[in-house]
Amino acid sequence: MKAYYFHGSNGEKIVTEEIPVEMEALVTEKRRELIETVSEVDDKLADVFLADEPISTSDLEEAIRRATIAKKFVPVFMGSAFKNKGVQPLLDGVLSFLPCPPEVNNFALDQTKGEEKVVLSGTPDGPLVALAFKLEEGRFGQLTYLRIYEGVIRKGDFIVNVNTGKKIKVPRLVRMHSNEMEDIQEAHAGQIVAVFGVDCASGDTFTDGSVRYTMTSMNVPEPVMSLAIQPVSKDSGGQFSKALNRFQKEDPTFRVGLDPESAQTIISGMGELHLDIYVERIRREYKVDASVGKPRVNFRETITQRAEFDYLHKKQTGGQGQYGRVCGYIEPIPEGSMTKFEFDNMIVGQVIPSNFIPAIEKGFKEAANSGSLIGHPVENLRIALTDGAAHAVDSSELAFKLAAIYAFRQCYTAAKPVILEPVMLVELKVPTEFQGTVAGDINKRKGLIVGNDQDGDDSVITAHVPLNNMFGYSTALRSMTQGKGEFTMEYKEHSPVSQDVQMQLVNTYKASKAAE
Repeated sequence: MKAYYFHGSNGEKIVTEEIPVEMEALVTEKRRELIETVSEVDDKLADVFLADEPISTSDLEEAIRRATIAKKFVPVFMGSAFKNKGVQPLLDGVLSFLPCPPEVNNFALDQTKGEEKVVLSGTPDGPLVALAFKLEEGRFGQLTYLRIYEGVIRKGDFIVNVNTGKKIKVPRLVRMHSNEMEDIQEAHAGQIVAVFGVDCASGDTFTDGSVRYTMTSMNVPEPVMSLAIQPVSKDSGGQFSKALNRFQKEDPTFRVGLDPESAQTIISGMGELHLDIYVERIRREYKVDASVGKPRVNFRETITQRAEFDYLHKKQTGGQGQYGRVCGYIEPIPEGSMTKFEFDNMIVGQVIPSNFIPAIEKGFKEAANSGSLIGHPVENLRIALTDGAAHAVDSSELAFKLAAIYAFRQCYTAAKPVILEPVMLVELKVPTEFQGTVAGDINKRKGLIVGNDQDGDDSVITAHVPLNNMFGYSTALRSMTQGKGEFTMEYKEHSPVSQDVQMQLVNTYKASKAAE
C-alpha cells in the first residue's frame, strides 16, 4: 500500500511514498473492510478470505474486476476534477476494472426483423456497426464522435446511416486526445473515433451496408411539452437558427416547429427541465437573448368507438367545379399498437380513381393534426375508405382532399373522442422523515404511487404522475425536504384525463378561440 501525492498546477506530478505512520492502522483497517466487502460478491476471493490465507494486491484487483464486470460491485475513486487530483488513478482503474469490448454483450436491433435483438461480437471480424453518440461544432464543421461496436472503419470507406438510409464517404478519420486530433487510417471494434463531414443526428447508427442494425430503437418518443421562443433582437436570428439546428441533430427528442397561426417558433421536448436547459444553452453558447412563452403540455386526442362517414364535397363556381365523395368509417387502434395512424383503402373497383387515393389519405392526416376538442393531434386512429364517387370533369386531388377533411370532422364527435395527457414515471429519493409529506403531495397532484422502497436513511418513491401537474415540482420538492430531496422523471404513456379535467380543457380552448 502506498500514499499518492499530486503536485503541479494540474495535478500532473504524482509522488508515491510510504503511508504516514499515524495513518497505517486506519489504512490497514480500511483494506480489511474492502476485502470483506468484495468477498461478499466474489466467491473466489471469499474462499481465500475464509481460509485466512494472505491476499495479495493482484488477488484483490482481480476480484474487484470480476465483481465489477458482473455488476455486483462499484469501485469508487477519490479525487477532484476541479483541482485535477486523482485523475490518473481513476484512468488506471478504468483499464484495470472495466471490461474490454469482447467481454461485454452489446445488442443491436435488426430493422429487417422488427427490431429483433442481435448480439454483436465486439471484434473487427464482423460487419461494421458504429453509433454516433456525440456531435460537436468544430473549426472544420460538424465533428461526429463514433463508438465502434463491431467491425472496422477506414478513411475513404463508404458507410450507411441506417436511420436515414444515406450512403456517406468517410473523408477524414481522427482519434481525439482531449482537444487535440490525431489523423488515423482505420479504427476497430471497441474504439472511439471522430469523423468530419458526416451529416447525421446523435443516436444514428452506421454500418457498412451489409446489415440494417441500429444501436437504439428508431421509435423516438414524441415530445410531451412545448413552448414558444424567439430572439429578442432580430440581429440574432442567424445564431438563433444555428443553435436550434444543432440541438435537433444532437437530441432526437428535441423538436423545432412553427405555429401556423401565430408564426412563432415552437420548441418541444420531454419536460420542463429539458426545455429550460436548451433555452439556457442558446443564451450561454450562442449569446442569443431569447424570450420564451409559458410551457404547454402536449395533449393528444383519440376516439373510443367506431363512427361512419359519408361526405360529398360539391362546389360549382361557373367554370370547373369540385366534386368528391368519400364513404367509410373511423375506429380506434387497439392499445399497444406501434402505429398511431392507419389508412386502409378498402374500395373495390374504380368508383374513385386510384390517383386520387393519396390526396384522400393526405386530407385525413391533415384533419387528424387538430382534433375538435382542444385542437391537439388525434392518435391511435384507423380510417377505412370503403366507397365513394367521382366526376369525370369536376373531380380533382383538391376536391377529394377537402372531402376527406370534412368527412373526418363530420364523424369525429360520433366517435366519442377523449383527451389524452402525458403521464410521467417519477422516481423520488427523499429522507425518510419527509416521506409522508412527499407522498401526500404526489396524491394531491393526482399521482399514483406504485413503489416505496428503503435505501439506507432515504425512501425511494416511484409514482405515475400527470405531467400537467408537475410544473414547478423541483422548487416544491426542495421546500418539502429542506433541499435534501431529488427526483427523476421520464415519459411513460399518454392516458385519458378525467371527465372534469376534460371539460376544463375544452372550455379553456373554446374561450381562447372566441377571444381570437
